[in-house]
Amino acid sequence: MTTSSDTPTTGRSAEIEIRCPADGRTVGSVPDMGEAEVAAMASRLRAAQPEWQALGPRKRAEWLLRWNDWVLDNKRHLQEIVQLEGGKSWGDASIEPLAVTQTLRYAAANGPAALGDDHPRAVGLPNVAKKLRVRHHPYPLVGVISPWNYPLAMPMFDTPFALVAGCAVLSKPSEVTPLAWVEAVKGWSEIGAPPVLDVATGGGAAGAAVVDVVDMVQFTGSTATGRRIGARAGERLIPCSLELGGKDPMIVLADADLERAANGAVWGGLFNAGQSCTAIERVYVEAPVYDRFVEVVTEKVAAMRQGMDEPGSFRTDIGALATQSQLDLVSRHVDEALAGGARATTGGRAAGEGFLYEPTVLVDVDQSMACVQEETFGPVLPIIRVADADEAVRLANDTVYGLSASIWTKDADRADALADRLRVGAVNVNNCMINVFQFPLPHSGWQESGVGSRFGGAKGFLKFCRDQAYVTERVEPSSELLWYPYTARVGGLMGKMVNLLAARDWRRRLRG
Repeated sequence: MTTSSDTPTTGRSAEIEIRCPADGRTVGSVPDMGEAEVAAMASRLRAAQPEWQALGPRKRAEWLLRWNDWVLDNKRHLQEIVQLEGGKSWGDASIEPLAVTQTLRYAAANGPAALGDDHPRAVGLPNVAKKLRVRHHPYPLVGVISPWNYPLAMPMFDTPFALVAGCAVLSKPSEVTPLAWVEAVKGWSEIGAPPVLDVATGGGAAGAAVVDVVDMVQFTGSTATGRRIGARAGERLIPCSLELGGKDPMIVLADADLERAANGAVWGGLFNAGQSCTAIERVYVEAPVYDRFVEVVTEKVAAMRQGMDEPGSFRTDIGALATQSQLDLVSRHVDEALAGGARATTGGRAAGEGFLYEPTVLVDVDQSMACVQEETFGPVLPIIRVADADEAVRLANDTVYGLSASIWTKDADRADALADRLRVGAVNVNNCMINVFQFPLPHSGWQESGVGSRFGGAKGFLKFCRDQAYVTERVEPSSELLWYPYTARVGGLMGKMVNLLAARDWRRRLRG
């Protein structure tokens, strides 16, 4: 990808040229928007939001279903864009329409109930005549800033929830892969939906401008960028939800089904060329099955087909890395590991034109190596021998990240006990990455993997709302016990009431 000069202060935006990572060809361009353009977009969205909110969640959900129909009608076209701008295999690209449509259907079906008023019970005898409600009011304008690894699915994991909650959404895709999301937002317009969704394209300046004009931020991306966004949100006193980096461990116990575990490791580590926040990035295997596990995984990885195949052909398994900088990072991690005594049982170098890197299995890896401690975000599987489950858990927790993990064993009770000791936001047993698609569950990171969460049933909608406490009276006398004027009689009565209502024994209750 090449980026033109900075956005001028007047006139039309500069353009960002989008190139296919697999072969370098130009596949499109988008404006590199500046602060003024983003601010104008925000003003238009804010103007449309009150009418959108007034529709109510059920009518808003109907627009999501119409958008879902548009996605289905344009599925092939969208998937081709995803493949081109991401350099993906057709198989890896095919998950995006599935994720998008499932998210839209879930948000439309579950949003209205989640957004209804809550009716908690009043607490204590003095409040028996009070009726309590909690009303959920949307943040007028939400910013959704998404990364380059899943250009269609990632913004769609958040946008429908905010829309059905009644928010207007100012989205900002990565400047590396903006084209599919721009097309999806055009689809929202094409179905005639209210103008409460728009897309700001550009680099870091456009993203910073979005943070400065919205009422709440949902960001997915690197920990470094997340820190900056969180700091700016704190300065503005607006909430933010940050899904950041990961270094997810896989723990394979001696009683695991090795064939399933090996298949899981290959898919979980190499899907989308390893460019997933929840990808398996470290594998800890108990000593009795280590050699066999490495043998099976190596055989499977060596047989993988790499490259960007023709749409619909499914002739390759994984495609390219998204950028030159990502290729450089993966190369550095592998080269440093090999120089430090590790071995590549297969792969271990860049392949062909574009940003292709061979799917790689590393053994004899030390816990201190960069490929174990830093997020690789590439098609690399470091496999480490451990003496037992205790060592596996200790090494799995030896990280600044805490997104998710997987445990592979036939002993359900043992898996449950080990999961309790892992410092991560999600644990999958005999599977990997699958928690991300369970909308009733929260997807959240611990430690430097994030703040807040997405999904989580009703919480996935309510995070985009401000709660309003609402109190009404069942009975309305002319005055209340606590109102002025104070008198000795009322004060004495209050003193007795404190003890009567709060004490656990009759001696204190009657003392007054």
